[in-house]
Amino acid sequence: MKKLIYISLGLLFLNGCKSAKKAYDRLYSDYVETYELPTGNNLYRDTASTDGYLALGDTVNFGNTPWQQVFTDPKLQSLISRAIEQNTNMKVADETIYQASQGLKVSRMAYLPQIVFSPQGSLSSFDLGAAVKTYSLPLSVSWQADVFGNLRNAKKQSEMTVLQAKAAKQATQTSIISTVANLYYTLIMLDEQLETTEQTLAIWKKNVEVMKLMKEAGITNNAAVSQAQANYIELTSSVPTLKKSIRETENAICYIMHESPHSISRASSFNAAGYPRKISVGIPLQLLSCRPDVKIAELQMAYAFYGRNKAEAAFYPNITLSGTLGWTNSAGTVSLNPGKMLANAVAQIVQPLFMKGQLTANLHISESEQRKAQLNFEDALLNAGQEVSNYLMAYQTAINKEEIRRKEVAELELALKRTKLLFTHTASTSYLEKLTAESSLLNAQLSLTNDKFERIQAAINLYAALGGGRE
Repeated sequence: MKKLIYISLGLLFLNGCKSAKKAYDRLYSDYVETYELPTGNNLYRDTASTDGYLALGDTVNFGNTPWQQVFTDPKLQSLISRAIEQNTNMKVADETIYQASQGLKVSRMAYLPQIVFSPQGSLSSFDLGAAVKTYSLPLSVSWQADVFGNLRNAKKQSEMTVLQAKAAKQATQTSIISTVANLYYTLIMLDEQLETTEQTLAIWKKNVEVMKLMKEAGITNNAAVSQAQANYIELTSSVPTLKKSIRETENAICYIMHESPHSISRASSFNAAGYPRKISVGIPLQLLSCRPDVKIAELQMAYAFYGRNKAEAAFYPNITLSGTLGWTNSAGTVSLNPGKMLANAVAQIVQPLFMKGQLTANLHISESEQRKAQLNFEDALLNAGQEVSNYLMAYQTAINKEEIRRKEVAELELALKRTKLLFTHTASTSYLEKLTAESSLLNAQLSLTNDKFERIQAAINLYAALGGGRE
């Protein structure tokens, strides 16, 4: 082994001591994580300012919260757990990780010598004379010395492949969690819309009955009755549409859980207790690195880094030690009886001199791959920042809309209460005015249901955009 080191040092000397030493250090260097952008570190816009950004000192991150603490509804937790455990894409991701791990195992085993046992025998005769039997039982060993990091960089690339597969699985899990949560709250929203629609239908049915009585009394005409009846029929048609949407949403959840279609047990109303009124998203570049897509982009940079090192290592000598130990009765043209032990050892050094520009082209290609990986990483960061900014604004907007809608509902409830009192105790308010007030309140409550869903949906999407749901 000492002779091998001396030979390597001699080759380094021939290539230029200082430059070769730097190249040697570079070939064995490790990738260093970096989260720098040419445009700076501010990736999220402040929702309260036109051009401002969130404070960089904010270190509490909604995306770091375990999904069990974000989605506190026990029924939703059960659905998410089943989906993570049973979903087909999660199982495919496990298989991808397994395959990448096997590739890494092969790269690690490349450091070990290759041992081959290749017995052979022959039977020959000259001019139909007595047959001559020869045999050989060799055991061959070959070992490549990783002096210039070729095997090491290949192993590092395999490690990056495994980490990318794991990050891809995490991306799948984040998507499953957010999708199941969104569908679950969609079901609750549809349930509330169906209930409110049925209440509105009851009011409109009374309205049609009253209009018919008023027509008989000569207070209104056939046109008004037909219009009221048409409104009632139109509203009635929305009920089967809502029921169809409920069934389709249930089936979608079952599909994600890899189960046959069935009904989904759920809460009777929205429960957003786990969603804070104000959300902290953390320091952008540090915490966005937790997003699986950003992590994959960074691992691709590392993969390209080691690929470039491997391409440079191809310019340096490839040293292989091989040997054979066996038993044979063949000594050239003479057969020995009994056989004898055979042993030999060979050291081979292959130094590329002229490869028709292939090695140089491969190096330039690998350097180009590095630059592409850097651009893709920057793009992934900017895209992540854009998503977080959009969902932050959507969440804040949904909160504001819900607050305004609650005020509207409160005013309509007060208006209905006063209308009922006037209808009961005075003759200044008609029954139609009471029905109108009830209908207006139900419509506002329907809009409030949608506003609550938008707030919860924005929180779920923001949680996913911040890389939430990690193991």
